[in-house]
Amino acid sequence: MADRWVLAPAEGGGVDVAALGPDGLLAGPVLREADLVRAVRERPDVTRWVWRSTAEVYPRLLAAGLRVERCYDVEDAETLLLGHEGRHGEPRSAAAALARLRGGPVPPDPAHRSAAPGAQSSLFEPGSVQSVPVPLADLAEVYAEQQRRHGRAEHPERMRLLTGAESAGMLVAAEMNHAGLPWSADVHRAVLHELLGERYAGGGEPRRLAELADEVSAAFGRRVRPDLPADVIKAFAQAGIRVKSTRRWELQSLDHPAVRPLVEYKKLYRIWVAHGWSWLQDWVREGRFRPEFMAHGTVTGRWVTNGGGALQIPKVIRRAVVADPGWRLVVADADQMEPRVLAAISRDPGLMEVAGRASDLYQAVSERAFSGDREQAKLAVLGAVYGQTSGDGLKNLAALRRRFPRAVAYVDEAARAGEEGRLVRTWLGRTCPPAAGAGDEGTEEAGIPVGGDEEGGDGRQWVPGYASSNARARGRFARNFVVQGSAADWTLLLLAALRRTCAGLAAELVFFQHDEVIVHCPEEETEAVVAAIREAADLAGRLTFGDTPVRFPFTTAVVECYADAK
Repeated sequence: MADRWVLAPAEGGGVDVAALGPDGLLAGPVLREADLVRAVRERPDVTRWVWRSTAEVYPRLLAAGLRVERCYDVEDAETLLLGHEGRHGEPRSAAAALARLRGGPVPPDPAHRSAAPGAQSSLFEPGSVQSVPVPLADLAEVYAEQQRRHGRAEHPERMRLLTGAESAGMLVAAEMNHAGLPWSADVHRAVLHELLGERYAGGGEPRRLAELADEVSAAFGRRVRPDLPADVIKAFAQAGIRVKSTRRWELQSLDHPAVRPLVEYKKLYRIWVAHGWSWLQDWVREGRFRPEFMAHGTVTGRWVTNGGGALQIPKVIRRAVVADPGWRLVVADADQMEPRVLAAISRDPGLMEVAGRASDLYQAVSERAFSGDREQAKLAVLGAVYGQTSGDGLKNLAALRRRFPRAVAYVDEAARAGEEGRLVRTWLGRTCPPAAGAGDEGTEEAGIPVGGDEEGGDGRQWVPGYASSNARARGRFARNFVVQGSAADWTLLLLAALRRTCAGLAAELVFFQHDEVIVHCPEEETEAVVAAIREAADLAGRLTFGDTPVRFPFTTAVVECYADAK
């Protein structure tokens, strides 16, 4: 029996399935099955299913208790291959790929579906915006052509590894959506009451926010709306203080009695709006928070969620993430991931030697180049990755270049290529679009991730004077892209390896963001899960970057509550 089979919705209902040969084309008759679940269940020997879209197929299989070991997502692969070929923005659907292959008019992609709280995807329904029907034989033809396009890539084996890892990531995302993140609504409500006070009838601001708004107004001597940045900036101007924004770091540099209540108001207002009572009612059902995780949600390969804001959970709200009775949360953070990735992709001997230790990378760098000043070393390394190359950043970069020339040259070359409009790729072949502003980091100001953010978020600290320049924005994004994107490549293989290792356990992956993963498991499985994470990190490093001394250690905590992990 062939190990690869292709599957597609059939006209009139049911699904068509067929075996595939080594060339990716049909190697047997097309078989009609009345039911998707039955088609997969009756073929347990199939090791890889080829289908149009994992999001279309896999949730229904999971609902029926079926787990697929491996798959190939044609439309996700099309996105990666188009990018590699310098064709970002072209329609990515299987129907579009088929039209390009045959020289016909290329249909636009369907409108993206926005997630509705508690909504489930409609699968195989006629007229669904997710579905662009492609007959099975045509889908196999697209798949076979994609295999040939892999062979024309700059590094064919790396590109094959990337599309395979992305497809595995799609399976992980679907499984995480199905499992849900354990969430205590009672704890959440208690936290909101503690922070915000009573709710007023009519949906207005809760008591604590109203009190802080009054304090802000009293400090300015007139009524000020702290939720309106323009009103706050105007109030400071009338007080003789010029501010450009209401970002926390700028406000905290001011000497004015309105600063303290204003900063606290902004922090609590964000919690109320983003994770308040309405959010709890919309997104938490039966003890689980189920946002729609989307692998490959950004140009760099970082994940996003289609609703729910799962990747921006404030630390204080994490108190509501509580394991089931008798279960635990294994929370694992990759230690200093991006500088370790830079060592692996640049092949800088000195940085690889430093990154080969499980100990603090920044401290080791500081001892070599910054007279033991760890904070300077950290800012230098992250400044090289994120593009802080002026002022103190320029001086730090020069010191870094003397000790780790190949590492700095690697990101410098990526920046030059970006500025010149050339294609820039991650280690495995994910490609940065040539047009400026196409990335997910093209913000007005850029942040260096130098520590935790008490408001939650991604841990970035907004640094004054670090605004983007139109002339250099593309180059700076490309500089960061080769590191952050390669880190995303590595984490996909980490997730794939961890998923396979945990397949025989009750443990379930329930959360992932950038460099952090959470596994929910029975208490007796925690040691096995911790070991599985360590082994998966080592395997992902070897598969992604080959034979290097670089290590990717994790800080792992076994807790009942997510907030206790840090």
